[in-house]
Amino acid sequence: MSVFAHWPNRITALRFVGAFVLFGLLTVIGDGDPRQNAGLIQFSFWLFVVVASTDFLDGYLARRDNLTSTFGRIADPFVDKVLILGVLVYLAVLPWSRPWVPAWAVVLILAREFLVTGIRGWVESTGREFGADRLGKVKMVLQSIAVGGILFLHAFPWPDEFFPYLSWMAHALILGTIAITVISGASYVLKTRTLVEEIKS
Repeated sequence: MSVFAHWPNRITALRFVGAFVLFGLLTVIGDGDPRQNAGLIQFSFWLFVVVASTDFLDGYLARRDNLTSTFGRIADPFVDKVLILGVLVYLAVLPWSRPWVPAWAVVLILAREFLVTGIRGWVESTGREFGADRLGKVKMVLQSIAVGGILFLHAFPWPDEFFPYLSWMAHALILGTIAITVISGASYVLKTRTLVEEIKS
């Protein structure tokens, strides 16, 4: 039976396609003036909202209908990372968005993902499970809000008196994302240290 015979995996695949459509839109927008590309940025914002917010749907359907699979377990977090990290890379290099997304922050977030992926691989090689903890889930939600917030900031013609406040909120969201990324990564490292000590003893 095909891995796409059921809706949870279909939704995951559609989310993956949606992420690359979003990357294509950001490529088209490119270095252009966001005010002249407001329609494309608005579409990008709403597409991001749909792709990011349906993250819970495939998992919910898989659990509800007892359709969990190896494909879903691997593909779902993979699509999440492709979506968030891919958009962050674009936002870090496009001139209209990079004041809110410093390149070093994207490198830090990438490093955390590489670290946790390596830790997860080692832990699961010992026969133990290593799913996302609560901090990891909070990180994903905050990252999604931060990315969506920056797109939202440029998607609509805000009055001049509102823009500084919205800009400050976007900066705060990115700083919060950086903080939760570091805290979450440290949490995984501490859990792994405890596990290593248990194995040695």
